[in-house]
Amino acid sequence: MTEPVDLPSQPLADLTPGQLTALQNLARKSAGEDVDWISISDARALTDMGFAERNREGWNITQAGTAALAGLARPKS
Repeated sequence: MTEPVDLPSQPLADLTPGQLTALQNLARKSAGEDVDWISISDARALTDMGFAERNREGWNITQAGTAALAGLARPKS
């Protein structure tokens, strides 16, 4: 059973194009794909919003970031 994820109050619609690209790159990085560089300012903004985190290995997407992207990919009914 998966744990519920609290999504940050910042909706994805409010992300800049650079922040959205960075978030998508972080998701691909998490999946083991090679990704383009990630802008530090975009990654920091994503961290402030709860969508990314920083560790010794660089920037990583959080569960909230993954869940938010999954919601973005779902067709609206």
